[in-house]
Amino acid sequence: MILTGIISVQFGAGLADKLFAQIPPAAVTGLRLWTSAAALVALSGRGFTGSVRDLRQRRAFADAAIAGSFGISLGVAVTIEFLGPLAVAVAGSRHLRDIGWVLLAAIGVVLLTQGGHGHLNVTGVLFAVLAAICWAAYIVLSKATGRRFPGSAGLAIAMVVAAVLVTPPALIAGGRAMFGPAILATGAAIGILSSVIPYRLELESLRRMPTRLFGVWMSLEPAVAALIGVVMLGQRLSVLEWAAIGCVMIACAGAALD
Repeated sequence: MILTGIISVQFGAGLADKLFAQIPPAAVTGLRLWTSAAALVALSGRGFTGSVRDLRQRRAFADAAIAGSFGISLGVAVTIEFLGPLAVAVAGSRHLRDIGWVLLAAIGVVLLTQGGHGHLNVTGVLFAVLAAICWAAYIVLSKATGRRFPGSAGLAIAMVVAAVLVTPPALIAGGRAMFGPAILATGAAIGILSSVIPYRLELESLRRMPTRLFGVWMSLEPAVAALIGVVMLGQRLSVLEWAAIGCVMIACAGAALD
């Protein structure tokens, strides 16, 4: 489920990269989250309305806060982003060998960031670090949401929160341009591939495994992103970048065997 989710989200990211030439990133994010929120509410059906009604009747403020916080972490949140899952993996580790696998994955991520020929933009790095923090929160809150809500209900609630949060910047950035038929169709595809499929699969994965192991497995994200870049965007990887991918994959396999 994790591997399928990773491939899906990175394929969606490849589509988003092509859409960036037509509308700003904030508008793409809005289309993605609006679509995914609508799809998850529809898929959840009575589970969504029942959970919202149950929260109101029980005044379960803690459960509502968990789902709301989950949505916030989705709204704000792939290489530097991996620092979030990495931190979760380190925090949950109890064995020295586990830390070794995490460090190997980290080395791979660092090699990937050094493999390019450009320079790092400080503002971009700060945004990526903020996204990394939200990604770490996503892992922890996704597991907590899965325990408190049945099926996809908690995820649907979180996605609605995320969609509401991104609406103002999306509309300001995209304007009328984001409502063209072709752009709406592409945005919908991005929402299904980058949010609905992976988040549903990750929610189920976190019901079945500890967050530490999930965090290390998510280190496959940069490797899959690089491969999608080769296939969809025609990007070329250096020998150093391929070595980085190898480090990440070995670390994931080692963590799984442990």
